[in-house]
Amino acid sequence: MTVEKGSELPPLELRVTRADLVRYAGASGDLNPIHWSDRVATGVGLPGVIAHGMLTMALAGRLVTSWAGDDPSAVRSFSVRFTRPVVVPDDDTGALVELTGKVTDVTDGVATVAVTARCDGRTVLGKAVATVALPG
Repeated sequence: MTVEKGSELPPLELRVTRADLVRYAGASGDLNPIHWSDRVATGVGLPGVIAHGMLTMALAGRLVTSWAGDDPSAVRSFSVRFTRPVVVPDDDTGALVELTGKVTDVTDGVATVAVTARCDGRTVLGKAVATVALPG
């Protein structure tokens, strides 16, 4: 794989449903009702049930790991700021998270990748950056 500054990662679109939130809550132990109860979520000022921030980060990480290939240790670091929640409607469609990435630097065989995560046309993660060791 030839990687240079300005290279774009293949975009990725992922849906998050309420069922996904239930599974993630069970796996993570984060049973906060803002992730499953509209009444509680709106009661604390949210627009509705929201996805777990770490789930949203993991989805963005999937963009990077898919691009990085078979070596899971290739991703050296990944960090984000949570800027806006992903609101997950109570339907069969869920919320669409659109992920893109662009290489901003390549130095000594390590690529720096800026990741963009959007839902409903709005950015949901800020300063999302991964460093990836390139093969060979």
